[in-house]
Amino acid sequence: MKTDALLVFIRNPELGKVKTRLAKTIGDADALRVYKDLLHHTMEQTKNIGCDKFVFYDSEIVEGDIWTDEVYQKRIQSKGDLGHKMQTAFELLFEMGYTNCIIIGSDLFDLKSELIETAFTELQKNNVVLGPAEDGGYYLLGLKEMNGKLFKNKDWGYFIRFYSYDKRFRKS
Repeated sequence: MKTDALLVFIRNPELGKVKTRLAKTIGDADALRVYKDLLHHTMEQTKNIGCDKFVFYDSEIVEGDIWTDEVYQKRIQSKGDLGHKMQTAFELLFEMGYTNCIIIGSDLFDLKSELIETAFTELQKNNVVLGPAEDGGYYLLGLKEMNGKLFKNKDWGYFIRFYSYDKRFRKS
């Protein structure tokens, strides 16, 4: 029986379309290089976690990239704001029979596999697991069941930031 699923949301690594705030300072080419390094880090940290893994691309699925078909199942994010995209991804995996689903972004250099494994352990005992970011958002969200209210009426530009965090989990 399927239980644990990890959802990794990524942007397709294209010049001028990733790390745009950083690019204003260092330029598009260096911002793309930084993002590719972050993608590689995320792949390295997630590939050996004992769960099914899904990569959700923002625009199109790329074959032959670092997200190998042997380890990662590939999907495309739905249209809409970030809340709608995440809700749709969670709904898909719950419909597939998964009972513990965790979503992360792809630009978390401090994120380590042990932290994701701890989140799955905490999700066994809690309905929701949050990895809070220092800016008031969060870098990780784990759910045992769908709760659409979590994804509605949020300013996603402020609420969720996938780049700085502390190592505590909030449980409910």
